[in-house]
Amino acid sequence: MGLCDLIVVVALCSVTWTQFIPPYTEECRTEMYPPAGPTFRGAVSWYTVDLDSPPSDRWTAIITEKKNDLLAVIQAIRDFANAFVPSGRLVELVDISLPLMVETLPKPFGEEIQAISAVSGIPLGEVVLYNIFYEVFTVCTSVVAEDHEGNLFHARNLDFGIFMGWDVRNKSWIISEKLKPLVINLDFKRNNQTLFKSTNFVGYVGLLTGVKPNLFTLTMNERFSIDGGYIGILEWIFGRRDGMWMGFLMRSVLENANSYKEAQTILAQTKLLAPAYFILGGNQTGQGCIITRSRLLSIDVLEIDLALGRWYVLETNYDHWNDPLFLDDRRTTATKCMNQTTQKNIAPKTLYDVLSTKPVLNKLTVYTTLMQVSGGKLESFIRDCPNPCMPW
Repeated sequence: MGLCDLIVVVALCSVTWTQFIPPYTEECRTEMYPPAGPTFRGAVSWYTVDLDSPPSDRWTAIITEKKNDLLAVIQAIRDFANAFVPSGRLVELVDISLPLMVETLPKPFGEEIQAISAVSGIPLGEVVLYNIFYEVFTVCTSVVAEDHEGNLFHARNLDFGIFMGWDVRNKSWIISEKLKPLVINLDFKRNNQTLFKSTNFVGYVGLLTGVKPNLFTLTMNERFSIDGGYIGILEWIFGRRDGMWMGFLMRSVLENANSYKEAQTILAQTKLLAPAYFILGGNQTGQGCIITRSRLLSIDVLEIDLALGRWYVLETNYDHWNDPLFLDDRRTTATKCMNQTTQKNIAPKTLYDVLSTKPVLNKLTVYTTLMQVSGGKLESFIRDCPNPCMPW
């Protein structure tokens, strides 16, 4: 084991110890839906984004309303950066250098980021950074499942903020907690008609979770790799810009793709800045898959296959053909609970049960989303994980 690996393991063990967790898992939860009790902080509010409006105007109302919560997250990021570089030089570098990236971003994302900075008063470089770090810090659980009648359901826990400041007193991740007031549901409209829906963070112009009504559902999970998002971002900064930002690609696919197969092809073939897992659900039997991506190409596509008894596909943050890291084994618990639920009983409410079972639910979990492609149903809930609870 190398020095870097040893440091990571020691850090993980240290945070784990603060939680005093015997045991690390629990029995599969049941009857958790409709959400209530200590694991439920609140429902997520809806807002509309008018795609017929100029990019400079699309986010004005939302940013104006949520400005103080966005400022709180940005300040937490500043504090985190200053803890590493107490001189403040890192934040200064962000404010000077990252604004130069805006003009290089694909349309309309750069224009929207500039508008968010102008409305909020947050320096442009810091808004750019806020939009970048979702490329490298998103740790999640996603599942697509098909019931006996051919209905497809898609659910996810969005876990975010690992290693971005641990609050010892409250036993929580600082950034994860600051992000919870920023979670919103978005109805993207064109010609006054819903084009797609998503659950998002205020100020982030990409997407991580979404549904195109009656066509497909889509989530993205980070894929840990040595050739990770940091490499792609650095390449972009230094002028190599032939890869696509994951969140921007997600939004582009939801906006422009018109079928499960078309979305699958784009997600599998587009060069990326960071490796990822795209979890895609369709509107016909058997249409559910995990697309395992390197930055350059598709490595594997695992699909629902009822003939093989595979009625769901489930992804955390590890290649499905390898064992997960022993300190971060959400997959085993989630798989056990899916199998215990059975295909006969799978539904949004039982998927919520699965995603409410520790350690699938953990201190990083910001929200849970349930989607059904038929009718384009999407509902999301802000989550809490009462102690004892795994930090990830």
